Amino acid sequence: MIESQHNLLGKIHSTFVDKAPQVLGITLRCIPFNLKKQVIEQLLQLQFKHSLEDGDLDFLENRWLKIEVTDLQLIWFVSLIENKLVVSREEIADVSFIGNANDLIMIATRRQDPDTLFFQRRLIVEGDTELGLYVKNLMDSIELESMPKPLRITLEKLADLIESAPKE
Repeated sequence: MIESQHNLLGKIHSTFVDKAPQVLGITLRCIPFNLKKQVIEQLLQLQFKHSLEDGDLDFLENRWLKIEVTDLQLIWFVSLIENKLVVSREEIADVSFIGNANDLIMIATRRQDPDTLFFQRRLIVEGDTELGLYVKNLMDSIELESMPKPLRITLEKLADLIESAPKE
């Protein structure tokens, strides 16, 4: 009896981890782009404040990085314009990073290596190879402790939930 309840809870947990991004995606698509743009730009400015000051993001100057979260059906473009990270809805991408929400959360929390996911074809990088390498190295250099605390805690809790889901 207890084992069957445990199995049932495991299946519910696993289903939740698999399906939550699609439900969240529906909700996020209802939010106007300009509001999402403001939030993303503020988070980027906070996260990369020192990198911007040090010129570490100059490789993005007037070049567009496309970020696509497939299961959320979200796409946005990021560039560095006049030393400010700018988000746009539609641009011609110089490089694209494409993945699902759970994998991107695992990358952001350093629990998955982008190279591993790339070779497993769970992270797709298309376009300018050199620019893609700069972006990947930037992702690798992000310290969790430097993230705004609410964002870091949220990402870590989500990663815990993803990691603890039984694999089917």
